Amino acid sequence: MLGGVAWERIVVDPHPGPRSVAEIRGARALDNACIVDPGSGATTPEGVHFCESRLASHLGELTILIDVTAGPAGAARGIRSACAELDCDLVVLVDIGGDAIADGSEPGLASPLCDAVMIAAGAASGMRCLLVVLGAGCDGELEPGEVMSRVDDLTRAGAWLETLEVTVEAAAEIEAAAEVAVTEASLLVARAARGESGPVEIRGGRRVVDLGPMAARAFVFDLEAALAELPLVQAVAGADSIEAARDALNHRGVSTELDYEERRAAKEG
Repeated sequence: MLGGVAWERIVVDPHPGPRSVAEIRGARALDNACIVDPGSGATTPEGVHFCESRLASHLGELTILIDVTAGPAGAARGIRSACAELDCDLVVLVDIGGDAIADGSEPGLASPLCDAVMIAAGAASGMRCLLVVLGAGCDGELEPGEVMSRVDDLTRAGAWLETLEVTVEAAAEIEAAAEVAVTEASLLVARAARGESGPVEIRGGRRVVDLGPMAARAFVFDLEAALAELPLVQAVAGADSIEAARDALNHRGVSTELDYEERRAAKEG
C-alpha cells in the first residue's frame, strides 16, 4: 500500500505547512490519517490535489495520507490507524535524497522537518518499521558523499540490512508515475538507473545534483537500530505539533522547509 504525508511543496499548494485531516476533501478520515480512493480526487480546501490522490488514480489502488500537524505522536496514530484499516504489518519509510538521515551539519540541508517527524512517528507507532534511503543526493540537498558517510554511520551502528538496485523496469514505473505526480528527485533515480550521470539542475536551477550510479541504489535499515544515529529525529520526538518540532530543529541551528514556506508565503502575500 502506497502512502505519503498531507504536505505538498509550496509550488503545488500555496498554503505553508502540512494539512490536517480536517482540511482534506474527498478522502475517508481515520485517526490522523485518510484513505484515498482511486476515484475520490482528494484535495485541499482550495482544490489542490495531493500527490497521493493522483497516484491512487494512476495505480487504481487505495493510497494513504498521514497528518503530521500534531507532531510525531499524532503521525504515529495515523500510521497505526491506516495499518489497522488496511491490514498492514510492516511500515517502510522511504526518503529520496538522503536528508532523512542527515545529522544537521550539512550545508545544503533544507527540508529535514517532515522526514524527522515521520521517522519519529514510525518509531513511536509500535509497528515494525524499515527506513529506506533511495537516490543519494537526488533532491539537491546532501551531496552523494555526505549521504554515503551517514550510511556508513548507520551501518556501523548495526542498522544496515541490505542494498537494492533500481532496475530499468522499475525506472519505467517511476517515469509513468511522474506523468501524474510532481517530482524531480524521483525522476533522477530513474535516469540514474538508465545510466545517466553528471551535473543536473533542479528546482529551477537553485540546486545541482551530481547524478551517478549511487542514485539508483536503495539502502535499507532497521529503524530501531538506526535511531541512535539520527539526532534530528531524537530532537523532534517529544514535539506535540509540527511547529514545536520545527522549533526543536531551529534550536539546533537547523532551518526547515516550514521556515522556507512561511517566508515565501509572507513575501508573496
